[in-house]
Amino acid sequence: MPSAEHLKAKQAVIDEIQEKLGRAKSAVIIDYMGINVAEADSMRKKLRESNVDYTVYKNKLAERAIEGTDYIQLKEVLSGPSAFAFSYEDSIAPARILNGIFRDFKKMEFKAGIIDGTFYNAEELKQIASLPTREELIGRFLGSIQSPVSKWVRTLKAIADAGEAPAEASPAAELTPAAEASLAAAEKVSPAVETSTVEAPAAEASPAVETPVAEAPAAEASPAVETPVVAEVSPAAETPAAEANPAVETPATEEAKSEE
Repeated sequence: MPSAEHLKAKQAVIDEIQEKLGRAKSAVIIDYMGINVAEADSMRKKLRESNVDYTVYKNKLAERAIEGTDYIQLKEVLSGPSAFAFSYEDSIAPARILNGIFRDFKKMEFKAGIIDGTFYNAEELKQIASLPTREELIGRFLGSIQSPVSKWVRTLKAIADAGEAPAEASPAAELTPAAEASLAAAEKVSPAVETSTVEAPAAEASPAVETPVAEAPAAEASPAVETPVVAEVSPAAETPAAEANPAVETPATEEAKSEE
């Protein structure tokens, strides 16, 4: 008959399994036969780095621990060597990491597991193991929506800007005194600008605009413009005064000389 200490030790193991199942998001059972000590240590290290709790339990104690819990379906695979892998964060981490270890060692195999409350057999665990990690899924999701979100944000901004346009054109009664003064000043300037723009065709067709063009040849042929040319050819301007004066050669002068 088992001693009290032995029974107490068994109960401690049962309590430990139940405590882990209560916190776990997933629990996977594997057949660990075929690996040596070095391989077992390597496997434990990889699982520990991903926050996966790996422990070997006796089947009888595991059966008693899962009674009345959401993991009761695992009872059907509790035969032969059984090791449990619990995950408290990433629910598919045990299946994913163990599947990689199985490929590396070419030993061990899945028995079954419960992930997020759903039972999966060995083949289904292999399929789940091929799923991307939570971080990979988030990265892919963010990458896929980044461009559409940018366009969506720009579209919303454009709609918001368009929605503000009517508010800017609100009646004058709603404007501040400073805004009314600015509007009045703008209205004083605007008629001249608008008139010039609207009446431009009429101004181009007006005879008065074309009159200077028609009279330009007459102005160039005016005699008054060429008057300086006559002055330039005047004998008085080109002939020295002494040579042109007849009084120097008069007969009276010659007689005076002869009398002397």
